Amino acid sequence: MESLFIDKKFAYDGSQLRSLFAYLDHGILGPSIISWQGACDIPFTHMVDGEDLLAQAVIESDEMLHFIIEIFDRDLFSGVAIQRLFASIVRDYLQTKAAGALNGQQLVRNGDDIYWQDRKLSISIATRSPVSVMVHFAMNVTNEGTPVKTTSLGDLKLNPKTVAEDLMHLFKIEYGEIVQATQKVRPVP
Repeated sequence: MESLFIDKKFAYDGSQLRSLFAYLDHGILGPSIISWQGACDIPFTHMVDGEDLLAQAVIESDEMLHFIIEIFDRDLFSGVAIQRLFASIVRDYLQTKAAGALNGQQLVRNGDDIYWQDRKLSISIATRSPVSVMVHFAMNVTNEGTPVKTTSLGDLKLNPKTVAEDLMHLFKIEYGEIVQATQKVRPVP
């Protein structure tokens, strides 16, 4: 599993959720997790979630911390499981790192989304291409430009780049341990 924090800010519009984005645009070959900061504005032409399309949902924010995970030769069920695993890692990490700002309150993971009380912190989607599964996961850096009630890394008093690097490191460890676990068991009759 390779990782990269991209220092250059750029907007996420859904077109980045495509196979080999990390490789063709950023030179990261193979299973990967990449991250960057930038706005978010997903037009319907790039929207993957059928529920959001039916609801004609507006998905936008002035500043988010984005992640794209890509893992090859897996089915969509595995992609959604990876998405939920990453959301759990994010929730646990933020609960510890933002303990002062949370003042004893709990962050809640509901499916692939994370909330602080009734305010939404994250968005996420998992999908499949002919060669891989991909996950886009993003957290608000600020609450500006969001169409729903949100919370942000700013509210939690956390530095986005530090958060990104820490979460990519934690995910790489978890992924490596999962791969190792598949290689140490004998088949059963």
